[in-house]
Amino acid sequence: MLDTTNELIPNQKGMTSLQIAEVTGKRHDAILRDIRNLLKQGVAAHNFVETSYTDKSNRQSPCFNLTPKGCLILASGYDAVLRERIINRLEYLENEKKVIKTPQTYLEALEALVASEKEKEQLRIETEQQQKQIEQKDAKITKLQPKADFAEAAFKAEGKVDIGQAAKILNLGFGRNTLFGKLRDAGIFFKDRNEPKQKYIEAGYFEMTLLPPIRRDNHPDILCQKVFCKPKGLAYINHLFGGKPSDGKIAKIK
Repeated sequence: MLDTTNELIPNQKGMTSLQIAEVTGKRHDAILRDIRNLLKQGVAAHNFVETSYTDKSNRQSPCFNLTPKGCLILASGYDAVLRERIINRLEYLENEKKVIKTPQTYLEALEALVASEKEKEQLRIETEQQQKQIEQKDAKITKLQPKADFAEAAFKAEGKVDIGQAAKILNLGFGRNTLFGKLRDAGIFFKDRNEPKQKYIEAGYFEMTLLPPIRRDNHPDILCQKVFCKPKGLAYINHLFGGKPSDGKIAKIK
């Protein structure tokens, strides 16, 4: 058989008529005849480029360079076994082209370097985008965390709690007496007593409950009231002294 290794046009992805003859086991002159018959039928000539090769007698003989499409057009006229052989050969040539080759010239080396830098840049951009998405997700979680913390605290409250329990549930970092002082300083409670102003009671933040009287012999009973914090009040206290808004301003009921 003829050596057809170098018979392809440079950068040609298909096969030569010599290679097809070798793969199918048909005579080369028969392959040439089949190709010319296809061209007479009007198939696109650019898929079958006529050229020549030097045969064993050192003579220039005709042959064709076929594109992959030309190979398949030619194969369509053959039986299944020959078609399969041609297709297998095309697949082999395609896979062979995918093997990484060492640059042989300065230009090839430069092109390989440019391609490598492009891949690195693309990877860098994709990495930055992924990191940005992660940071945005983390920021969203951080922003929602105070709400989540309060939701958990409000769930523990189960209705209403006293001021000491409110400070503990909200994990404010200080206790009952300090919280009373802060509520007085903020104008929510009266300056001279640990009792919320009426507008905060009406708003549903706090509730005043009359405790059982303290009995005293020969003296009037002592009547006491205790302030309880409702869920809305917990949220308000958390807003004031726990999870403050980003501008640092304290919202008050008018």
